[in-house]
Amino acid sequence: MTTPSPTTPCPPSPGQPYDSAGRPLPVRPGKVVAVVVAFLLVLVGGAVAWWAMRDGDGPFAGRPRVNDGKAGLSYAIPEGWQRNEDKLLDAFTSAVTGEGPGGAGGSGGSVLAGRAGGIPQARLKQQTERAAYSNAEFFCPDGGKTLRRSEATAVGDRPAHTVVVEVTRPACGTLHLRMTIISVDDDRSAFLIGLAQDKGDKDGGGGQGAAAREEGRGLVDAVIADAALTR
Repeated sequence: MTTPSPTTPCPPSPGQPYDSAGRPLPVRPGKVVAVVVAFLLVLVGGAVAWWAMRDGDGPFAGRPRVNDGKAGLSYAIPEGWQRNEDKLLDAFTSAVTGEGPGGAGGSGGSVLAGRAGGIPQARLKQQTERAAYSNAEFFCPDGGKTLRRSEATAVGDRPAHTVVVEVTRPACGTLHLRMTIISVDDDRSAFLIGLAQDKGDKDGGGGQGAAAREEGRGLVDAVIADAALTR
């Protein structure tokens, strides 16, 4: 498995252009990834976010958090996960990543954040579904895609939409992609993408393999559900 070079195209943002029929314009696919964020980093620059703790209730009480000033988002760093301190590709402003219990052969997890232009509340569902499918194609080119969830939600007092897409392809395994886009104001939106990749169960699809897969997906979903706006 090779590492994408700094010239690998960025995943499409929620503001990606579409043609007159409402189809996303073509995105040149990136190379297949394993633990996705670890392979997306360009090894230059420094951190794009500062880090803090948040007290209180919830599944990540007392855990360090990413406070991403560019996207205006705060989200947790699960136990055993790491913040990425190198400069990300332009599509993202911050990210965290971790390995599942299965290690290199198990389920990895990643959460990435970013910002985009304003999206009216009436178009959140359409834009989130389009962006989720386009990112699914980037991370696992030519994989079979299944829409598992699409629902209106909120982050703080702002409207948002969440989409879950499952992608399957032998070269990728099974990729769980969860995307939430928040309409922050008329001029700005913020988004989170969660990725959990099952690279194959060594025990035939049950036991530790299934546990690793569910833990990776559960952590990704929980981090995004716990996210908060900071401005």
